[in-house]
Amino acid sequence: MIGKLTGTLLEKNPPQLLIDCHGVGYEVDVPMSTFYHLPAVGEVVGLLTHFVVREDAQILYGFGTAREREAFRQLIRISGVGPRTALSVLSGMGVDDLAQAVSAQDSARIVKVPGIGKKTAERLLLELKGKMGADLGARGSMAAGSDVASDIQQALMALGYNEKDAASAQKALPPEVGVSEGIKLALKALAR
Repeated sequence: MIGKLTGTLLEKNPPQLLIDCHGVGYEVDVPMSTFYHLPAVGEVVGLLTHFVVREDAQILYGFGTAREREAFRQLIRISGVGPRTALSVLSGMGVDDLAQAVSAQDSARIVKVPGIGKKTAERLLLELKGKMGADLGARGSMAAGSDVASDIQQALMALGYNEKDAASAQKALPPEVGVSEGIKLALKALAR
């Protein structure tokens, strides 16, 4: 029903915003990933939205990107996962992180999100397998075009290095390095 809002940002009280759209103030709940990228109060903001109607409430959820909104919609389709839980997941981890966790079937990453237990994490991974990991992950890498840095980091993580070590080794690489050469150089740096 309401797919997008553009207006003046009046208030920012995490996770809720108040947006003035030509004299009408909309309260919008957003994930922290969107909240961190908002402009200052008084400036114009545009958000993609998802409108939820329940017996006792009508709630508007806002997202900075179409990928965030699509991930939210995939999450709320899962039995037992409501909009609040989906918002928590997207606040605790980005869409790319979620897609990687789904692809790797890594429940440990999802359990780190406050309010998500082991059973819920496993259900998320099971339900999203084949939907989000391949779909959103592929879209993310297509949007970045062959993102060499991301490919190098993923390769290092597949070899057993943690995310922090892989990221720090990848940052030390020359800017125009290829994937295979970058992996070799990063492995040498990590061996020290």
